[in-house]
Order: sequence, then structure tokens, then C-alpha cells
Amino acid sequence: MTNRERALNILHFKSADRMPAVHFGYWAELLTEWAEQGKIDPELAVGNYDGSDKEAELDKILGWDFNWYRVVGTANHLAPGFETKVLEVLPDGTHRVQNGDGVIERVKPGVASIPSEDDYLLKDRESFETLYRPKLQYFAERVNLDFFRSFNDTRSWEVPIGLHLGSVLGNIRNFTTVLGMSYLIYDEDEELFADIVDTYAELQYKCAEAALETGAKFDFAHYWEDICFKNGPLIAPDLFDELCGKHYLKRNELCHKHGIDIISLDCDGVTDKVLDTWVRNGVNVMFPIEIGVWGDQFEPARKKYGKAVLGVGGMDKTALRLDKAAVDREIERMKRLASLGGFIPCPDHRLMPGTKFELVQYYTEEIKKITF
Repeated sequence: MTNRERALNILHFKSADRMPAVHFGYWAELLTEWAEQGKIDPELAVGNYDGSDKEAELDKILGWDFNWYRVVGTANHLAPGFETKVLEVLPDGTHRVQNGDGVIERVKPGVASIPSEDDYLLKDRESFETLYRPKLQYFAERVNLDFFRSFNDTRSWEVPIGLHLGSVLGNIRNFTTVLGMSYLIYDEDEELFADIVDTYAELQYKCAEAALETGAKFDFAHYWEDICFKNGPLIAPDLFDELCGKHYLKRNELCHKHGIDIISLDCDGVTDKVLDTWVRNGVNVMFPIEIGVWGDQFEPARKKYGKAVLGVGGMDKTALRLDKAAVDREIERMKRLASLGGFIPCPDHRLMPGTKFELVQYYTEEIKKITF
């Protein structure tokens, strides 16, 4: 079987010869670390990204079958984005930078962590109408029709490939910051916030529609959201359902119309309180099922929603920084989850610095031994 056939069969509760070894990419710092340790050619540490030739070469060395995050998309974001510029250099060398979303961040040169946020431009009706609404309009150039028209002839059919649908709320949270989103929703202008959600959703729907109407075929569709943290969602679940549920439904019905029945969504944090909105409106794959400090989220979701919830992820990647015993414990847990059906183990996020090269090779060998 091809890895595409294995993955699609498993997610449709059909038989497969074995479990594919699936991952979700690497931190750049880890690849640099492995190069410095002599584990990989330094060339593989530069320009290595999801779906790249270098990633494919590294996957072979490590034993991975593929990265689940093999997706193509459209220009469904702010267009044009805001100018990225340094506004101020602070005494400690930190830069105050306006990014492409119009958020002012504190960026420390040489530090790879997520920067802190100082300020943001999207604060009220005037800033939305003058700065953001014009950048959220559909125009033909947002979708490369020639690319999508020839997609079926040029894509690989050995691994699953998805269409990126964008997000409903996650990118808006990027525009406003968590603080700004909270003010807009609860203290300032809930009607405005609903308008922002609707405007952005319509743009992304039109982009997906244009891509799918070319006849391009995809194995799954995918959202990026990141609207939860370790204690739950960043927005009240009932308000999230009211504002966003209809947009998931509309976009997912479009996918169903074009033969896509696997729809995955990436959201970090504890998602149980917003999972109902996703499941009722057509999202059916939890990915990458972040473990965090709260533990497994897939098994409780499967018990609640049955086969309506599928999973790609759920493997605690921190075990790959420890020893074989820790990895073995995770493999046994993955075997149990795999026995439920509709589940493909995958590290719960990108492999981070400190991950041991040989343990990854051991994990990929062992995960392929899971049979059905």
C-alpha cells in the first residue's frame, strides 16, 4: 500500500497493512543542533520546511513516511499585508517591530520564541474600515488558477495532500492580539467583531471555492486556529459557536460538495469546550492533539462523539528527549489509541531542541509495527 492509501484507509475505518510513521515537522533549532552533533549534513538544516525536498531526505534517514502537514493554499490573508518595520530599538537591544498583521511586537534578535505584543492597530470601527477591510477583499489574483488546474497532474499520489482553508478566528486573534480581541468582544463593539469574523470568513470561502472549482483533488482540508490555551478557549464557547459555527459549516459543505470528507483542524491548548462547534459543523480530525500539561484529549473525545472524531497526533514528543523506556510507554499508549480506529499517531507538535536523533529512528521503526 502507499502511505496515502494507509492513511486514508485508517481514517475511514478500513484495513491497512501497517501504521504509517507520521510527523509534523521540526523546529529549525533542532536541525541546527543535529547538524552540530554530526547527525545530519548541515545542508539539511537550512531551508528545511514542510513538504520540501530536504524534509523528504531527512524523513528517509529518520524513517518517517510523511509529514501530515502537506497542504497547499490560496492567498486568503491580508493583502497587501502591513509593512514590517522596526519602530524602536530599546536599550537592551530589543526591537519594537510592526509585523505584517499590524501588531507591534517586542523582538529580541537571536531569540526564536514567540515575541511579546506591545500594541495593535485593529481597535475600533474606524481602524477596521480604513486599515483592514480593504485588505480582506476577494480578487482573482488571490487564487493561482493555473496551479490548481494542473494540480492533479503534478501532485504526488503517494502521500495525502490537503487544501488549507485558512482559519475562522485564529488569524483574527493574530490581528487583534488576545487582549484586543477580548476588548472588542466584551467591552467595546460585539457587532464590529461579528462583522470582522464575517468579512474574513467570506474572503476565505471565496478563495476555497475558486480553488476547488478548478477540479483540483485533495485528500483532506485543513484549518489553523490556535484559539485555546492550557485552561481552555480564549473566547466564551457559546459566543464562539454563534460567531463561527456557521462559517465552518459553509466551508465544510463546500468541501463535501467536492468530495473531501476528511477535515482536520490544528488548535493548541485544551479544546474540549469548543470541540462541539467543530464536530457539529463538519470538522472531524483533531490534529496534532497537543498533550501539554493536561494529558490526552483524543480518547475522551472519541467516547463522547464516537466515530465522528478522528485523530492525527497525540504522541507526547517530550518522550523523544528522554530514553527508550519513555518512548516505549508512548508507543504502548499509541497502540491502545490506534485500536480504537480512525487514529494515526503523530508527535503532538514539531520536534523541539533536545530531541534525540536515535530515539526518533527507534520510534519510527516501532510505530510501523502496529498492524490492523
